[in-house]
Amino acid sequence: MLPPPPQLDPNETNWIVHVNENLNCMPKDEQHCWKSPSIYKVPPSITRLNREAYQPQVVSFGPYHYDEVDLRPMEEHKHRVLLHFLKRSGKSLECVFESLRKVAHELEDSYENLDQKWKEGTGGKFLELMITDGCFMLEIMRTEISEEKNNGYAPNDPIFSIHRLEYIAPYISRDMLLLENQLPMLVLYQLVAIANDGKEDDVNELIGKFYFLHENKNFTGLGRRLHVMDVFRKGLLMKSEGVQHERELYMGPEDMKISAKKTEPIIRSAIELNEAGIKFKKRKTNSLKDISFARGFLKLPVIKVDDTTESMFLNVMTFERLHIGAGNEVTSYVTFMDKIINDRQDVALLHTEGIIQNDFGSDKAVAKLFNSLCTDVTLPSNENLDGVQQKISEHCKEPWNKWRAILNRTYFRSPWTILSLTAAIFLFALTIMQAVYTVLRYHAK
Repeated sequence: MLPPPPQLDPNETNWIVHVNENLNCMPKDEQHCWKSPSIYKVPPSITRLNREAYQPQVVSFGPYHYDEVDLRPMEEHKHRVLLHFLKRSGKSLECVFESLRKVAHELEDSYENLDQKWKEGTGGKFLELMITDGCFMLEIMRTEISEEKNNGYAPNDPIFSIHRLEYIAPYISRDMLLLENQLPMLVLYQLVAIANDGKEDDVNELIGKFYFLHENKNFTGLGRRLHVMDVFRKGLLMKSEGVQHERELYMGPEDMKISAKKTEPIIRSAIELNEAGIKFKKRKTNSLKDISFARGFLKLPVIKVDDTTESMFLNVMTFERLHIGAGNEVTSYVTFMDKIINDRQDVALLHTEGIIQNDFGSDKAVAKLFNSLCTDVTLPSNENLDGVQQKISEHCKEPWNKWRAILNRTYFRSPWTILSLTAAIFLFALTIMQAVYTVLRYHAK
């Protein structure tokens, strides 16, 4: 006979009933149960490592950092920009407001965990924020890339005069790339369409020129994007026009084969790879995913490192981590660079080859920067870089390259060891010559 079922107390019985009810009500397709935001609150598990990298310095965009004390001074300038926008476009604020109201719910859904005070039905505060912030963002980009001296503002304007804009634009462009400080791109699309009587100029191209003015990249075919960071990330991975078909001068058929073996992580620094006979060469495409290795040449894109690099990479990497389907190309690039940069000597080598343009500080500071970017970052799988790493690993395992690296580390890394080796070879040669001379004298007798 089966034993009697155990006796459950009322609390346990209620919980079991509740779970069974939920089980019966489970939807067949859970995909529709979840919203798909594109602008996220960065979780504390990420921000604890570097809070300032996710915090705007001069201006807030969107609801997450609105009305923070240090950012309030910019609010009056946003409202001035709105007046300029309305005057220049000839449209009424009612017209602008009504256009944005039609997509209000879509804009709200772009934000993860949007506070209830911003929801529809609370006096239009959310739409007011979208309109003023959107106009300000567009105006900053428009005036910064414009070649006209007269941008519609007074010569002594505290933000948009040529002198002031040159100073403050780098700070604003940095704040525009923070994940928590994004605006839905739909806001910018709508505002531009309103200003141009329904004709939607390519906002993507405007953003591309703002961030990649001198790199000749084409943003016109990107289609609808999520926000400024999304466009910027695409720009990082995009090839400059005119060099899309850069020829691989050192690539042979054997280099195109991707080993079926399990990829081994690169633990060698740039200096150590150089000692194993690997030469570094800069690519001309300026695309972060354009990394290749063939016949002893490791080709890397040029990267400029400055005061905004840390914040930019951390926020883009966090976007790739949180947004489903975003891809992991930027994170893969940063983790790859972290592997080949251990100290200032690695940075100095890459700088000499034109791969790192150091506008940040000492080579040691740049090395510390790349090493800190990958703290607590899970290494993503990337097919192209997995193949590159495998080929580098196989190159370093070849007997001659292993011996070459050992010789370089043992005898040629320090001037003193080179001097000692040279002296030893010289003494050995003298010894041989003396022995030969002694033998010749003996036979001459």
